[in-house]
Amino acid sequence: MSETAKIETLSGSDSFSAYVARPEGQARAAIVVIQEIFGVNAGIRRKCDRLAEDGYLAVAPDLFWRLEPGVELDPDVEPEFQRALDLMGKFDQDTGIGDIEATIHWIRRSEGVEKVGAVGYCLGGRLAYMTAARTDVDASVGYYAVGIDDLLREKHAIARPLMLHVPTEDGFVDAQTQAAMHEGLDDHPRVTLHDYPGLDHGFATEFGKRRDEDGAQLADSRTAEFFARHLA
Repeated sequence: MSETAKIETLSGSDSFSAYVARPEGQARAAIVVIQEIFGVNAGIRRKCDRLAEDGYLAVAPDLFWRLEPGVELDPDVEPEFQRALDLMGKFDQDTGIGDIEATIHWIRRSEGVEKVGAVGYCLGGRLAYMTAARTDVDASVGYYAVGIDDLLREKHAIARPLMLHVPTEDGFVDAQTQAAMHEGLDDHPRVTLHDYPGLDHGFATEFGKRRDEDGAQLADSRTAEFFARHLA
């Protein structure tokens, strides 16, 4: 069962929409699904639906709402891909983390679900890392997170489990950045990195030509086990 919810900002002065997928019966926990640069599109909604099928309350906040509410773009359509890059350039990530925190609060207070995880993709993978460092989320997962090397200064604030899926041929995260991620995080007691040799950015997307079926299934199985363990 899915619906659109309205969530108040941390200040309470405004609100934004979120796609909500509900499980049958009581939720085992909740997971905030953090969008790519393409908005809360069909692929992100399908991620939520799959999590609901596994018993989670899944919530995908519209993080681009201050720029343009309701963005839904297709990464396989070049003009839409370019528009997504433009939106990413204008997006205030610190404010976005505030909206993710507001979503976590809404889940706990309005939905009565105490254990909350987060999973993000691309830009959302970066935001999942930031969520782990800046909020009290219970566990986080980032797929093909961008720009983590310039967030390593925040790693000491990560107090809850974080998993990062790293495709080695990521066109947006070069080998030097990947090496910095490993050097900075491999010895962190709360962080686990998984490399995916030969795979590119977007390999776990639900739809479109970027998906690699074997890689997606492996990463998603690791994510499922991670959340089952840390959100129990």
